[in-house]
Parts: sequence; structure tokens; C-alpha cells
Amino acid sequence: MKLSELLKNVKTIACQGNLDVEIKDVNIDSRKIESGHLFIAMKGTQVDGHKFINKAIESGAVAILLEDMPEALNDKVTYVQVASTEEEAGEVATMFYGEPSRKLKLVGVTGTNGKTTVATLLYRMFREFGHKVGLLSTVCNYINDEEVPASHTTPDPIELNKLLADMVKAGCDYAFMECSSHAIHQHRIGGLEFAGAIFTNLTRDHLDYHKTFENYRNAKKMFFDGLTKQAFAITNLDDKNGMFMVQNTKATIKTYSIKRMADFRAKILECHFEGMYLEIDGKEVGVQFIGKFNVSNLLAVYGAAIMLGKKPEDILIAMSTLKSVNGRLEPIQSPEGYTAIVDYAHTPDALENVLNAIHDVLDNKGGRVITVCGAGGHRDKGKRPLMAQEAVKQSDTVILTSDNPRDEEPQAIIDDMLAGLDTTQRKKVLTITDRKEAIRTAIMMAQKGDVILVAGKGHENYQEINGVKHHFDDHEVIREIFGIK
Repeated sequence: MKLSELLKNVKTIACQGNLDVEIKDVNIDSRKIESGHLFIAMKGTQVDGHKFINKAIESGAVAILLEDMPEALNDKVTYVQVASTEEEAGEVATMFYGEPSRKLKLVGVTGTNGKTTVATLLYRMFREFGHKVGLLSTVCNYINDEEVPASHTTPDPIELNKLLADMVKAGCDYAFMECSSHAIHQHRIGGLEFAGAIFTNLTRDHLDYHKTFENYRNAKKMFFDGLTKQAFAITNLDDKNGMFMVQNTKATIKTYSIKRMADFRAKILECHFEGMYLEIDGKEVGVQFIGKFNVSNLLAVYGAAIMLGKKPEDILIAMSTLKSVNGRLEPIQSPEGYTAIVDYAHTPDALENVLNAIHDVLDNKGGRVITVCGAGGHRDKGKRPLMAQEAVKQSDTVILTSDNPRDEEPQAIIDDMLAGLDTTQRKKVLTITDRKEAIRTAIMMAQKGDVILVAGKGHENYQEINGVKHHFDDHEVIREIFGIK
């Protein structure tokens, strides 16, 4: 493809060289550059790609998209200057890969919690309907049945468009994807055309990156601001930021709620650890999920399926067959009659939601709650004491332990969590830095009818310590200690 075609939707400041040069591939990583490639020099959060322009040229780059023109130009290379390579990378990538998002129906899901669940359930439901479907999620990417490992919640614009192009090539009619605040703010989804967008909820998270809650909230809102009038925007009316998200969107707005009047409504009729009976828009359905937050997630799925043209009765039938996403409120029964629940909850709000869901069932049956949790290293430190407070508030015993300490001292992270507790609250708390030993201790304390919540890692099968990922899977550890496969 000619460079001039790639730049069709790019706002250029200046160009130096031949715009008719043929481009064989596009990359933002100079290590992947080969002969005939376009190198996009991005000023990332860690490294400035402009430092690698000469290396890219030595590797065969014939064109450079950049923000700062070098003093010495290579007359065999074309230089294209833009105000922000981060903003324009998506436009270049989507053109290079043939505008794949316009060849299927792409729906994005954003919010603090519930993104993985909603996107994955939509993927599973539309597969159940007989469609070829793609999924881009924290846990894994899928092109129909083919698994493509995920390294980020949302890939970079080049990888993202390549995945979407592969989905189109495989005949996919739909694609469902998580859109993280980082990805929106860094324009990783730039240039994509969305058929619809879903907002789940908004609570404190990622303030290590966004610095303030307002910045975090505004990053999410950018997604809805960019939708076209042909798209739909489904928002959670039970979240105080729900209507804020869509106040400037051009898309058709739909709402869902379990508390008030909305386009899509639900209420819980019965709740057990095996699932719930719900009433959705006046019709009863049994689902294999627990917790009010999962009712909200299922309503988002229901609403999106309606907006994509599916019949309510078909949606509810498919919904009754859906199962929990890996590492999301996932129960493991012990032979002794108590239950361990693995969940990805790693924010105060997510922890509150999971513990509420457990109490919705337990309060009618008795039994204690033993919570094992920690906090990630080099992430928002402000949420650490809040998570400890939430765990203590709704648990009989709390064991604070390591999550992914990364290169922080595990005990220092635990001390940050303990700082949020008073003397009385600390009487309910044990601290065990070794995560396996913390889980073992919780299981040794449990009696018939109790629930052990192991929170924080969910689907993750590793623990990152001093920059090294070690294999660690909460499911495997629990089953090993239970003595079951």
C-alpha cells in the first residue's frame, strides 16, 4: 500500500520525501522493522520512539511518522510530521489493515469492573446464536475457537487492527472487546468504528496513571464522545457516572438498572451459590451467576443483544446456559462442605461487590466468611487501606497476603493495607506474605458452611515478584489443598 493511502485520514503538519513509496508493514517497535516498513515514533510513557529512528532506518524503514523532525534527514526516507503520533497511529493502522472494524459489528465495553464478564458473555452468547465471533479481553483473545494470548486489556493499535483483520478474514460477523481507560487515553482504539459501546460502572482505580479520579472518569467518557450517530451507547443508570458518560455522545442512548426505571430492567427473585432466578423485562430466567453486580452485567449483555437485533426470548434462553468467566466469582466446593471462591476483585468496590454477593447467599444459611486478599505492587497505593477496610467490614477473618508485589517489598504493601485499620479491626486480621500459605491457613480455619474468598488474581496463573513471573494459580492451589482435581 502506498504511503499516501495510509495517510488518508491523518492530520499532517509537514512531509519530506516521496509519498508514493510502497509500505509493506507498519510498526511502533523499532525491533520489528524490516525493509519497506513504516516506523511510527511514539512518545510512550516509558520510552520515546524518536530515539530509535536511526535504528529503524538501518533496519530498512522507508518512511517515518513522527512529531519532531530530526536536524539531519536521510534523502532515501520519507518523513511525515504530525502533532501526536499516539493519536494518528490508529488511523494509519486501520487503513493499512483495510478498515476491519467497518467490516464487522464491533462493540466495546468500558468501566472499572465487569468489562471482562460482559465482553466474554456477549462473545459466548453470539457463538451460541451460530455466529462467527471475535473477542478481545484481559483473559484471552479469540477468533472463533482460536485462542490468541492477551498481553494487555487492549492491544496497541497495530496489533489491535491486525487481530480485527484476522477476525474479518475468518468470517466473523461480530467482535466484542474491553476498552481500558489506558487504551482510550492513549488512543489505542483510534480509527476504529464501533457499532456500540457499554458502560458498566466507575470506581477508584488506575490513579497511579491518571493521577485524579476526574482524569480517569474523563478518559472513559472519551470513548462515548467518539461514537457516531449510527452507534448505540448502553449505560448503567445505577452508577452515578452513568449518564455523565453519554451526555455528549451522538449515539443512541439506552439505559439499564436493577433499582429504577430504565430501558432494560431486572430484579432478583431467588439467590443460591449455584445461581439466581431473575425477572428481566417481566420474564423469568434462571442464570448460573450470583451477586447484584452480575445482574447488572447480565442486563448489559441483554441490552447489547437487543440493540444488535436479537429477540428477547432467544437472548434469555441463551443467557440461562452461560457460565461464569474464569476467575470471576468462581466457586470450588471442598469435600468437607465449605466453599472457596476465586475472584479477580482488586479494587475496593469490586471487593465490596463480591462480599455482598457472598452474604446475599450466606445470610440465609449461616456460615463465616474468611477473606484472603492483597494489593498489587506499583499500582495505586491509595486503594490499599480502602481494600483492607472493605475486607474487614464484611468478613469474620481476613488474611492479608501478597498479590503481585512486582518489585515492591510484600510486607510494605501489607503494611499500607493495615494502615487503614484501627486497633479493633486489626484483631480480625492475620498477615501471611506467602500467598500459598495464606490460602492454606484460610482452608485450615474453615468449617462446614463457611466461605473462603480468595481475591485479587482470578484468572491469572502467575505471581510477579521482583520483575519475574512465577507460575501461581489460585485454583490449582485450592484444589491441591482440598485434595481434589
